[in-house]
Amino acid sequence: MSVEIERKFLVANDAWRSDVVSQAHILQGYLVSRAEITVRVRVKDDAAYLTIKGATSGISRSEYEYRIPVEDAQSMLRDLATSNPIDKTRYRVRSGHHTWDLDLFAGENEGLVMAEVELDSEQEAFELPAWAGDEVSGDPRYYNAYLAQHPYQHW
Repeated sequence: MSVEIERKFLVANDAWRSDVVSQAHILQGYLVSRAEITVRVRVKDDAAYLTIKGATSGISRSEYEYRIPVEDAQSMLRDLATSNPIDKTRYRVRSGHHTWDLDLFAGENEGLVMAEVELDSEQEAFELPAWAGDEVSGDPRYYNAYLAQHPYQHW
């Protein structure tokens, strides 16, 4: 079983821009979105993935991800997604001993900038970057599946 352990933070300023190592455009939608399971389809630049995530326990949850044909993913986003897709640019940002995923949202979630760091254990220490703001790891409003149904601009 694969386990995802991550902490999420709002982004307080643009100081992260000087530490970007890569970026990608992402469109993702949800085929199933319940507390106990989430099934997501994602197109990331020229690749696509189907991801199944279990219920969150603390900052951990089971996660399975499979590469799928881009055409299939586009069709699923169009025909099977339960809401409009999340549109964002993901920046990989180096800070300390970790590389963070920093998402700059577009569309109805424009204005939201959020970063997450994946850890090897819930107790793993990490350096909090100067650009990191409030932690939102336990706030379900900041889950992408929630943002797909309740866009940030409508809060």
